[in-house]
Amino acid sequence: MHANASGKTGSGQRPGSRGRAARRVSIRAVLAGASMIMSLGACTLGPDYARPKVEVPANFRFADTEMSAVADAAWWEQFNDPVLNDLIATALANNKDVKIAAARVDQYRAQFVQTRSQFFPQVSAGFDAQRQRLDQTQAALLPRGASPVGNAFDATLGVSWEIDLFGRIRRETEAARASVLSSVEGRRATILALVASVASGYVNLRALDAQLEIAKETTASRADSVHVFTLRFNGGEISQMELAQSQSEYEASAATVPQIEAQIAQQEDALSVLLGRNPGPIARGRSIDALNAPVLPAGLPSDLLERRPDVLGAEQDLVAANALIGAARALYFPQISLTGVLGTESAQLSNLFTGPTKFWSLAGSVAQPIFTAGNITGQVRQAEAQQQQALYTYEKTVQTAFQEVDDTLIGVQKSREQLASQSRQVDALTTYAHMARMRYEGGYTSYIEVLDAERSLFSAQLSVAQTHSLVLTSLVTLYKAMGGGWVIEAEAKADAAAQTDAGTALPASAAQGSSSSP
Repeated sequence: MHANASGKTGSGQRPGSRGRAARRVSIRAVLAGASMIMSLGACTLGPDYARPKVEVPANFRFADTEMSAVADAAWWEQFNDPVLNDLIATALANNKDVKIAAARVDQYRAQFVQTRSQFFPQVSAGFDAQRQRLDQTQAALLPRGASPVGNAFDATLGVSWEIDLFGRIRRETEAARASVLSSVEGRRATILALVASVASGYVNLRALDAQLEIAKETTASRADSVHVFTLRFNGGEISQMELAQSQSEYEASAATVPQIEAQIAQQEDALSVLLGRNPGPIARGRSIDALNAPVLPAGLPSDLLERRPDVLGAEQDLVAANALIGAARALYFPQISLTGVLGTESAQLSNLFTGPTKFWSLAGSVAQPIFTAGNITGQVRQAEAQQQQALYTYEKTVQTAFQEVDDTLIGVQKSREQLASQSRQVDALTTYAHMARMRYEGGYTSYIEVLDAERSLFSAQLSVAQTHSLVLTSLVTLYKAMGGGWVIEAEAKADAAAQTDAGTALPASAAQGSSSSP
C-alpha cells in the first residue's frame, strides 16, 4: 500500500512540480550527453587484422608432370566402385565425429549471437505483487479508519544499453565471428579426414582380401604337394626330410591365413566405426586390381592457403586472438551505459494500468577504472601472448601443409616405382619356381631349391598386394593434403543427410549467420 501527501507549497506551485521540472532538465542532459557520445562515433581499439606474410615456395619439390587440375567433384568416384561410394555416403551421414563437429559449429554460432546482442539495448519487464500489514508505529500515521493491511502492485519496463564507444563489444563480436568460421573449417577438416579414412580403409581391406586369396591358394597348392609327397614317401621314393620340408612350408602358409583374417576383421571393425555403426562385416565391390587409380591432383603451394580447412581454421583462430587484444585494451577506458525504467503502481490490480500512479526514470552512468593492481594490464598481455601463439600455430600449419603435400607426392612416385619392380619380380619368381620344380622332378636338384623359389614367390605376391594398396592410399592422402572444393561438396552431402535424418533444415551457414556487422 502506498500513501501520498497532498497540499500546496509556499510558492503556490503544486507539490512535486519542481521535482518534475528537475527531472525534465536531467532527462535533457542525459539525452544531450548520449547524442554527443554517439556523434563522436565508436573508436575501435587494438590492431586490425592483416593476413601474415608466410614464405610460400613457388612449386612443390616433387611435382609430377601427370598432375591435372583438382576437380571440385567427388574424387573417390574415380575408383569406379559403387560400393565405396555408398560407404562414403553412409559415413558422411552417420559418422559421430562429423556430428560432434556440427554440434560444435552450432555452439559457436550461439556464442556469436550472445556476444553480438550486447550491441543492442536490453529490454526487460517485471511485475511485483505484495500484501503487507504495517506495524503499529506506521499504522498510527494512517488516516482514521484506514486499514493497516493493504496490497501493492508494480509493473515495470526496463531498458539498459552499453554504448560501445571504445570498441570492446565490437572486438569481442569480431572474435566470436572468427570462432564460428574456425569451427566451420574444423568441421570441414573432419569431413576431409573422414572421406580419406574411409577410402584408405576400403583400399586396405581389398588389399587384405587379395592377400588372403593368395595365402589360401598357396596353402591349397602346398596341401596337394604334402599329399603327393606322403604317397611318394610311403612308396619309398623320397626321404622323410623332404616330406617334413613340404609339411613345414604348408604349415607356414596355413599360419598366414588366420593372421590375414584377423587383420580383415579388424579393418572391417575400423570401417564400421567410421560409418557410424557397430562393428560388423563390410560390403565388397571391385577387387583391388580392378580399382581405377584417381588422377594426380594439381595445384600450387599458395593454393593450400585457400583450400585446406586446417589452414583456414588456424587463420580464423588468429583473427579471433587478434580481435581480443582490442577488447582487452578497451578495459582501460570508461564504460558508458544508459538505463531507463517505465512503470506503474497501484493498490488494486484492476486499475494497475489506469490509475494515476505512473512513474519513469532515465539515467546514464560512466565507470572508469582508476587502480586495478595490474588486472587490466595482465589481461592485455595475456591477449597479446595468445595472439602470438595463434600466429605461430598458423605459420606452423602452413609449413605442415607444404610438407604433407611434398611427402605424399614423393610417396606416390616411389610407391609406383616399387610396385612396377615387385610385379616384375613376381613374374621372374613364377618362372623360377616352375623351372625349379621341373629340375627337381627331373632329378637335377634338391627339393630345397623348390622350397626357396616357392617361398620367395609367396612373399613377393603378398608384397605386390600391399604395395598396390600403398599406391592407391598415397593418392587418397594426396587429395586429403591438397584440399579442394570437393570438401565443400562432401560437407553439403553431410548436411543433406543430417537434414533428412532430423526431418528439419540445418541452421544457416556460418557465412550467412555472421556476414552482417552488428
